[in-house]
Amino acid sequence: MAKARQKRRATSTRTAAAPTPRAQETGSGRWTAVRTWLAGVLSAVIVAAIGVVFTAWFGARGQDTVDHISGEPPINVGHVAVDHAAQDTALRTPVTDPGERATLLGNASGSRRDAVMARHHRAPLEKADVTVTLVGNRGSLRIIDITPRILERKPVSAGALMVYTPAGGEVDTIELSADLDQPAPRFTTADDRDTSYFRKKQIDLKRDERVTLAMSIKGSAAYYEFDLLVTVLAEDRTEQVTIKGPDTSPFRVTGAADAYRGYYEVSPLGGWHPISHRAACEMERKIQRTKGC
Repeated sequence: MAKARQKRRATSTRTAAAPTPRAQETGSGRWTAVRTWLAGVLSAVIVAAIGVVFTAWFGARGQDTVDHISGEPPINVGHVAVDHAAQDTALRTPVTDPGERATLLGNASGSRRDAVMARHHRAPLEKADVTVTLVGNRGSLRIIDITPRILERKPVSAGALMVYTPAGGEVDTIELSADLDQPAPRFTTADDRDTSYFRKKQIDLKRDERVTLAMSIKGSAAYYEFDLLVTVLAEDRTEQVTIKGPDTSPFRVTGAADAYRGYYEVSPLGGWHPISHRAACEMERKIQRTKGC
């Protein structure tokens, strides 16, 4: 019986010394919770650090990189216009369609008359006054050149001459000018006709910053269609942006013809009024030197 009591005592001791399954599970669960908490804290710290770094990078160059990857141009064209007010205009082809002629001679809206003349490739006579507003689309960029690029050169337009008779003298507000009759047209200023403007100066823009350029493009030897090629330096890489005329059509300018198939002057009643060749020669100084006058 003593041996039986000893066996029972040893079994009881071993049972008391060994941890219960519940105790094992409790210890393991606590360690798992601690590890999960530490992992969460570490993840939060890493995410916060990455967020700070990304925010700093995106604020400095991120938007520029996104725009470059997405194909966004370094500059946007905010406004482009050709000033036809008080400017003599030549049409490439005569207006013979009865409906178009009624629009041209009647008191239709200015936009409808402009549409008719646009279909006949209206071109300012010998000088096109172009206004362009450019908007920066990078954190920092530099416009290093703007060049008039001839797309088409043909004989001067002789379809019709639209003669303006301004009441007062002309005020020259053009800042840059170029002559398409030259072998390599370039923009210059009135102070220095022999040196390209962009050889001495460039235009720096930041994002959403604007610059407005008033340009006079001349052409008397032919009829020209052209656009403007802008070279931009942004993020140490050179990009080019093409500027087209209103309604994405090319800009136009034409020299004076010896004679036209039709002559018109502004009518006080609205629209245009046909006039004779002789009357046009008396009014229009630009064609007084031609053979027809």
